[in-house]
Amino acid sequence: MQTQQYLQQRRKFAAAFLAFIFILAAVDTAEAGKKEKPEKKVKKSDCGEWQWSVCVPTSGDCGLGTREGTRTGAECKQTMKTQRCKIPCNWKKQFGAECKYQFQAWGECDLNTALKTRTGSLKRALHNADCQKTVTISKPCGKLTKPKPQESKKKKKEGKKQEKMLD
Repeated sequence: MQTQQYLQQRRKFAAAFLAFIFILAAVDTAEAGKKEKPEKKVKKSDCGEWQWSVCVPTSGDCGLGTREGTRTGAECKQTMKTQRCKIPCNWKKQFGAECKYQFQAWGECDLNTALKTRTGSLKRALHNADCQKTVTISKPCGKLTKPKPQESKKKKKEGKKQEKMLD
């Protein structure tokens, strides 16, 4: 009886050992089948950098539009392309639609010219636009208005409250 158990254990051990050997062989074969991929060659392009024109709005002077890009090079597949762009409508177009400035507060009114001025420094230039570093703008002084006293508004509100209470 012991010999039969011994033979069964030996067969199980042999089967497990063969299965282990088979798995090792399969893994080794799979790794051998994989080819090592050579590193991708870095293409050295003779193409120059893209040079972009200013954004031209589709309609009006702001909103969606397009710009043309060009580059040079003997081996370039693409030397021209068009790109969609957008010109914000709240920018001061007087200084170029692609130049954004941070402006100071308006100065005092010059009585000789009846104008007040302020200076802006360049905050951002879109797509390498050629922008001035600082700009100055002027506008007419306009009429000086006195602020309305706040007490009159309070009296009106109090009067309306009293009317509602009486109703």
